[in-house]
Amino acid sequence: MGYVITKKVELNKTVVRMDIKAADIARNAKPGQFVIIRVDEVGERIPLTIYNAENDNVSIIYQIVGATTIKLNMLNVGDSVANLVGPLGRPSEVEGYKHALVIGGGVGSAIAYPVAKGFKTSGADVDVILGFRNKDLVILEDEFKKLTTNTYIYTDDGSYGERGFVTTGLDTLVAKSNMYDVCFVVGPIIMMKNVSLLTKKYNIKTVVSMNPLMIDGTGMCGCCRLMVDGKMKFACIDGPDFDGHKVDFDNAML
Repeated sequence: MGYVITKKVELNKTVVRMDIKAADIARNAKPGQFVIIRVDEVGERIPLTIYNAENDNVSIIYQIVGATTIKLNMLNVGDSVANLVGPLGRPSEVEGYKHALVIGGGVGSAIAYPVAKGFKTSGADVDVILGFRNKDLVILEDEFKKLTTNTYIYTDDGSYGERGFVTTGLDTLVAKSNMYDVCFVVGPIIMMKNVSLLTKKYNIKTVVSMNPLMIDGTGMCGCCRLMVDGKMKFACIDGPDFDGHKVDFDNAML
């Protein structure tokens, strides 16, 4: 029978939210963790962050970019996926902060949301910067605005929100004397690298959520290895969160 799809919503032309009935995973999921999903018995395994978990349902958000996500997107409410394993990875550390900045780039905004929610639930004031290429790709704006103290949208072409990159927003906020206990960043690797270089200059603790190629999610395949502070780490079991000032982003991009 597999895991039944209970909800499916198109967020933009290439990004979809899907809720799947998975009571055990939903009850145990924490911000920053992920699942490994397999559409059918012969399908590949892909990691997807848990966007939300409630009422025995796990919410995932995926971009339609390859064979597996195309196959996944052919399913509708009432259909089932063959396998769903999780929650995997170490939860994000969200407690003990007073003022958190969360930065999401593109589909990475879906990963940023549960962490921002975790900071808020733990008592922090939360500011969010979201970056997209253009207006048509903006997702989850209303959800973030309901949750955070301030949400700022930046687009590369200026078609929505402010024109510029998320680093533009970071510079602007710090220039206005906004001081943060922690900055959580998720998105394209080059974006996380550039944000981490800036936060290091501003002396802001920075956590990045790394999303390299992953197969089993348990540290056995070795595909998700990264260099952090000169040591090899596995994103699936040592992360996915790491100190942004210690990650070797150039090695990760290679």
